[in-house]
Amino acid sequence: VRLLAEPVGRNTAACMGLGAIYAAHLKSADPVAFLPADHYVSNPAALLESIHRAAEIAAAGSIVTLGIVLTRPETGYGYIQWSEERPDFWEQKAYRVKAFVEKPTLDKAKQYLARGDYLWNAGIFVATSQTVLKEIELHLPNLYEGLMRLKTALGTDGFENVLEEVYERLESVSFDYGIMERTSSPVFVVPCDCGWSDVGSWESVYELREEDYDDLRNLKEGECLVVDCKGSFVSSRGGRLVSCLGLKDCLVIDTPEALLVADLKKSQEVR
Repeated sequence: VRLLAEPVGRNTAACMGLGAIYAAHLKSADPVAFLPADHYVSNPAALLESIHRAAEIAAAGSIVTLGIVLTRPETGYGYIQWSEERPDFWEQKAYRVKAFVEKPTLDKAKQYLARGDYLWNAGIFVATSQTVLKEIELHLPNLYEGLMRLKTALGTDGFENVLEEVYERLESVSFDYGIMERTSSPVFVVPCDCGWSDVGSWESVYELREEDYDDLRNLKEGECLVVDCKGSFVSSRGGRLVSCLGLKDCLVIDTPEALLVADLKKSQEVR
């Protein structure tokens, strides 16, 4: 295990570039997997299988991303559209990416689910270090210049100082926007059904704790009384009793600082 600490956050393009030059420093020519660290995966074996599939394709020089199989019309995630016309995607290991789509409206999300040629964008990429750095050099030259300064300092006592100097001057840009939306190189997506969630909303917390539901699919935390409620998430963290009557698909979060009452299905709108 080797850890590299960024002195300041500069989004995913810089982070992946730093990982790429470090992998190259370790003389690794194999594909590298870049994954967010704060996501939940209920089936790690399925994720690992998808990463291996992606690595087989990435070894030839392509960028491969993992697309999560849709389970609902979700407005809180970005989407990936693949180019084939409604194939059975389990018959192939991967597909060419047609477009990366930003977070949609609910109506659009319902359309994407019905069409069958969209996947969720989990921000997981597999590529060789050489491919990542080539794309950064082409589309983000300022970042590439900084990475080359870091490359010459890797393994020296002055690396931490150079890292801090370089990062202070870097633009904050995501790999999706800086590279994936601009590249003319072939990009592939591997469908993945691994029980993934970015745990980005109260609704996703509710979904991940299905084993704690009562008979009417209510999720209760702390000192709370739920009567004639269905599909609701009630959490008492404020040191007092929270009582709910006749609610459906509602979110009630009581804390010492604030009280939130909302439609559970709209919890992505909570910032």
